[in-house]
Amino acid sequence: MTERSSPQSLAVPGKAALAAPPPASLQPARGASEATREYLVFEVAGDRMALPLGAVKEILKLSPITAVPRAAHDVLGILSVRGRITTVLCLRARLALPPPEVSTRSARILLVDRGTEIIGVRVDAVSEVLRLRPSEIEAADVIGAGLAEHVTGIGRPGGQQGQVVVLLDPVALLR
Repeated sequence: MTERSSPQSLAVPGKAALAAPPPASLQPARGASEATREYLVFEVAGDRMALPLGAVKEILKLSPITAVPRAAHDVLGILSVRGRITTVLCLRARLALPPPEVSTRSARILLVDRGTEIIGVRVDAVSEVLRLRPSEIEAADVIGAGLAEHVTGIGRPGGQQGQVVVLLDPVALLR
């Protein structure tokens, strides 16, 4: 009789099965504690906002977007990314912020995983990856009604009073 191993364990004949380590994508970043959360910080209408780093699959330079007739007000159009058609949303319109005056060279499209598909989200600029401890994240109960449903919290890096980052929920944002 041969000993078989499941995909989740490593079996050595005559020894107890060892649990396989989790995939690298689920392990904390090198140098980050397990409680630390990572966010991609970007700007929209002069405000610093962020999405969980794991939800952002890619950052693209702004490229031509094909308009879609009778699309929702926040849909900029569609974009072909390596042969796959991707819907691109305007985050300003989604959050009821004023439209950009002109397209800048710093504007980017974030490819965000919504679970069932990847959606492009246009932002004004991408600035950094930010690591926040739970003590640096405050509840979002102070946010106005139009934005509250998309926000998971307010980040205060290093506990600084002046610098805040609005932490967005990718599932609620792309619903």
